[in-house]
Amino acid sequence: MTDDANAAKELVETLVDGERGFADSAEKLRDSDHPEWATVLHRLSEQRKDFHREIVALGHEYGDDVDDSGTLAAKVHRGWLSLKDALTGDSPDGVLKAVLTGEDHAVSEYDDALEKDLSDGFREVVTRQRAAVVSARDEVKALQAAG
Repeated sequence: MTDDANAAKELVETLVDGERGFADSAEKLRDSDHPEWATVLHRLSEQRKDFHREIVALGHEYGDDVDDSGTLAAKVHRGWLSLKDALTGDSPDGVLKAVLTGEDHAVSEYDDALEKDLSDGFREVVTRQRAAVVSARDEVKALQAAG
């Protein structure tokens, strides 16, 4: 498997997990004291969906089949989020803390991808998406600080 295909597979898994995680978190916050946070998280879920589609499309261009199922670790994280919510009563701050854990993981996955020998075109996409993921993480941190 090429470095592009390997990185694409890992990033697609991370993006699918992020899409689901943001969507689940937005749903938890929709009826909270901070419904505007749900709007932000929903937008970020859509961003991850777009990033996922972009990487899958690139993989198809290169002739790579990229599996887009979520990772076991992220499924465990989502399960932890559900357990945590049961214990904390879906507190908005607790949800944002869990989202930030997922975002730290996403940035780490992008960093790992950029350490590989990627083709120039794919490296450009990964670099651009990483910057947007870091920006999203900063946006979630700002929500938390304002809350």
